[in-house]
This record gives sequence, C-alpha cells and structure tokens, in this order.
Amino acid sequence: MCGIVGAIASRDVVPVLLEGLQRLEYRGYDSAGIAIVDKTDHLHRARTVGKVAALKAALTAHPASGHLGIAHTRWATHGIPSERNAHPHMSGDGLAIVHNGIIENHEALRADLTARGYVFTSETDTEVIAHRVHYHRTHTPTLLAAVQATVAELQGAFALVVISEHEPDTLIMARLGCPAVIGLGVDENFVASDVAALLPVTRRFQFLEEGDIALIRRTSIHIFDASGSPVTRATRDSELSVDAAEKGDFPHYMLKEIYEQPRAVAQTLEERVAGGKLLEAAFGPQAQAMLAQAEAVQIVACGTSWHAGSVARYFIEQLSRLPCWIDIASEFRYRDPVVPKNTLFVSISQSGETADTLAALRMAKKAGYLASLAICNAPESSLVRESDLVMLTRAGPEIGVASTKAFTTQLAALNMLAIALAKHHGMARAQEHSLVDQLIEIPRLIEQTLALEPAVRLLAQQFVDKRHALFLGRGALSPIASEGALKLKEISYIHAEAYPAGELKHGPLALVDADMPVIAVAPNNELLEKLKSNLQEVRARGGELYVFADPEAGFVDSDGVHVLTMPQQVTPFQAPIIYTIPLQLLAYHVAILRGTDVDQPRNLAKSVTVE
Repeated sequence: MCGIVGAIASRDVVPVLLEGLQRLEYRGYDSAGIAIVDKTDHLHRARTVGKVAALKAALTAHPASGHLGIAHTRWATHGIPSERNAHPHMSGDGLAIVHNGIIENHEALRADLTARGYVFTSETDTEVIAHRVHYHRTHTPTLLAAVQATVAELQGAFALVVISEHEPDTLIMARLGCPAVIGLGVDENFVASDVAALLPVTRRFQFLEEGDIALIRRTSIHIFDASGSPVTRATRDSELSVDAAEKGDFPHYMLKEIYEQPRAVAQTLEERVAGGKLLEAAFGPQAQAMLAQAEAVQIVACGTSWHAGSVARYFIEQLSRLPCWIDIASEFRYRDPVVPKNTLFVSISQSGETADTLAALRMAKKAGYLASLAICNAPESSLVRESDLVMLTRAGPEIGVASTKAFTTQLAALNMLAIALAKHHGMARAQEHSLVDQLIEIPRLIEQTLALEPAVRLLAQQFVDKRHALFLGRGALSPIASEGALKLKEISYIHAEAYPAGELKHGPLALVDADMPVIAVAPNNELLEKLKSNLQEVRARGGELYVFADPEAGFVDSDGVHVLTMPQQVTPFQAPIIYTIPLQLLAYHVAILRGTDVDQPRNLAKSVTVE
C-alpha cells in the first residue's frame, strides 16, 4: 500500500522521481526513499521517516543526481516506520529494490538467506527480495534472469522495481497482484504504481499483466509473461490531466473534492441517461443480455465502497425484486458462498486495486457467477480489466484519504445499475423516466446542500472535545449513517459508531449520555415516524441530538435537540447521496478544529493493495 516511481533517461531523473512521489504520497506517507545511479555508475541511497518533504530536505542537504533511479513512499506492513525499514532496500554491491505488497513466505526465505550468510538490517519482507535477487545474480548472467528466478520463489502479492550499478542501462519491473505501469518517453522511460505519478512526463502507458516482468532501457522495453515468453502489451493514452490532482484555492484536497461532487456526479451520469432513459450500453456491449438474464445480485466491497453497496441493495431489491446480498470482500473470499443460478457478481472499488476485492473477483470468476461487473473510478485498474462489465464513476483523481466524491459517484452508478436491472424485471417505462429525471437533478441538489457549510462549521464546534459519537439512520440511510461515522473517525480520530435507529434499544442506548453526541439523518420518508420514536429514546436518556432533517420532517430546535434543515425535499432515490454531503462537511470541520491531518490521517492509506 505504497507508491513506486522509477526512471531511466539521459537527463537527471531525481526531479522526476520526487515529483512522482509527491503525487503518490496519498498512497503511503510514513517514510520515503530514493536510490540513484550517478554518472560514474555508482549507486547512492537516501531515506527518511515521514513525508516526501523530509526526503527533499535531505537531498537538498546532500544532493544526488543520476540517469537511473527508483523511489518509494511507504505505508508500513512489515516493520515500524523507521529509516531502516524505509525503501529502497539494498543488497551486496550496488543492488537496490522498491516493493509494494506482501511476501507471505518471507520468513522461510529469510531463514534460508541467513544460513547463506546474508545479514538483515530491517524488519521488512522487501529486504528478503533484495537479498534473494542478489543471491540469484551470483548464479545467473543478467539482472533480468536474477529477478525472474526470484519472482518464481515469491508467494504473495507484489510490484517491484530493481536496479543495479553493475547494469546501469537497465531497470527491471515485475508485477503480481499489485498495480504496475510503464510510462513511455522519447529516449527515456518510466515506471510507477499509478499513472498519476507520471503525468508530468508522459501520457502514453503500458500496463503489466499478472506475472509480467519488464526489462526497461532508455530506448526499448521488453516484457515477458509468467512463463518467460516475450509478450506485447497495448499502449494506451491516458485522459487524466496533469493538474487534476492539484488543490487549487482550497486548503485541503478533501474540501476541494467535497465541492467537486456536483461536477463528478454529473460526469458519471453524462452519456448514460438521455430522454428519460438509462442507456444500458454504459455497462458494456454485453450488458443488456447479462442484466436480462440475472436472477440475483452479489455485491462485494470494502470500507466506504461497502457502504455504497449496502445502499444499492435497498434499491436493487425494491425496484427489480431480485434478491441481493452485500459482503465485505475480505470476509467473502473466505466463506465459500453458495452461488444461486444466474447471479450477477458486482465488485465496487475506488482504485480498482483493492487487494481483497480483487481476490474476491478472481474467486468469483471460478465459482459459476453469471458475469462480473466492476463499479470503479480507475479506468486502467486491474478490477476494470478483469471484469466482464464495467461502470466507470468518473470522479477524477481523489487525493484525500477519506473518500468523498468517489463515494457519491459510486452511489450514482449503483442507482443506474438498479434501474438497469429493474428495466428487465418488470419496471414500467414511466417509472424509469421518473427515476432518470431524479438522477439528473442530483448535481443541482448537491450544489444547494453545499450551501449548508457555514451552518455545519458552527455545529462542528460542539464536537471538538468529544471522544465518542453515535450515528443513526433507517432504511437506505442506515449505510449513510455508517459512512458519516467512518468519515468522523478517519480524520478527527473521534470514536464513532453507526446503527440502524431501530437497534438502539438492543444495546447502544446503554452508551447514551450528555457527553456522546447522537447524529441522525432524517429524510421525509415512510420510516420518518419510526425514526422520531427512536430519537425520543435518546432524549429520554439525556442524549444530545443533532438532526439533519427534511424541511417537512417536523423537527424543531429545542433543549438537547439541534436541527440542521436541508435546503429542500428530496426523493428516497436521491436521499442517500444528498444526506451524505453534510456528514462529510461535519467530519471535515471537526477535524480542522481538532488540528488533525485531514488529507493524510494517521495509519491510513488511500489505496489498500494488501490483504
């Protein structure tokens, strides 16, 4: 769950590597490092604890330059954040490696290498790879052959890049289970774990497939598949802009991305709804047949994406009358599920590289599902490439670790899926027209809801000294309450839980007192009166209520009840997206007041590419 950048060129590559690291810092930021082969073909390494700025400062104090280099920003899996555990790792005389992923058999390999006289200076599984490559290099003619021999021994998931001062014209990259991309230049080439790192230097990319190993030089690229046979991978032009990941005038990426949601949702809907109709081709050329054949739906996802899938379950079952199950991917992949006939498998991921979700998809492809559909924000990702059907969410780059626009665009995409399924399972044309019109209204409704920010900022002041919070919702708003709790805990470090409001009396009421705020989302729907009764249970126990309420819901401010009225009424189909907005703003402003790192909260990384 880290960022990799590498380059080979006739120019100094250090500025390219550092800028690439900064663009990947959202993926990992507890340490950073760089290894450079200079003009005399000697390898130099610099590593620091903390963010990329600390590495830049170290290189300012002790400059380095060179035509070949690799760099890495880390989120710890093996070994605490420290300089000795930071990448790149080295072995022997001038060999360096950077690595994303987890090597599951590292202990056995470490024991074998120790017996052979290798000395370990870190706690990482990556250093095992470095020493293993060095060991095989003493028995093979080239660095490529040594990496191929090493990769054959590794169990787990990895993207790794290796350089050596003894082959200063060569950069080797290998991939299994973690993203890896080659950027094509003119008399220079680049590698990274994410396209975004390389956009300032190229728009042309090749994506390594599972098991690929690439030999990269300034003027040539040779790719070999898992069997060692030469292969050709397609060259693709990225549509991402260089400045897509800049903050602009906003103080934090998260706030910028909250305000980008009207445009992001509009982009997700563009060319997919027209004339009151949903265009099923948006899911792929085979979508119409697959959706018509579906008799059930299985959704898997993690974290925020799981909340989106949990909302979708309500609408899929309600509109199409198909049974729908939602599972956390990390649990689904180990529970050996029974697969009903003609079940559509839906995976949801922002990055498309989430290790557990990818593993679940790969398991599903062998388990007899009708077809696989990916809901994803990364067009070049593994999840997209390996799924039968795809709905891209078009949120654009999301840098803040706490997801905002990626979540609401997922909800929009899943709403379209619910309509698409229902079209083939009894939904009337008039209802489709109505639901599509409701979707088209959502960007405008988000714009109106963002006007609540000043009121939410004031409300946030009442949360600054709190240690716990409880979020409540009912129906399709229950997962939205869970998402609100997740946002608050992620960036403000306040412990927050969420419950369906009807579950209060089954345990959570024991926690309620004047020191634990209770936040509720209250649209004017068929469950409103039941929600009001649940909230009365909170007030009867002295709890402080904070209610985001529909203007016609009948809530008024009173002692212990703080009401923030939404700008206008919304339909049940629109409500999950719209009621997400004030919860995002609340989490943001509470975090600002508490002085936490909003964009890069402790212990978390954006793209979870390890199990």
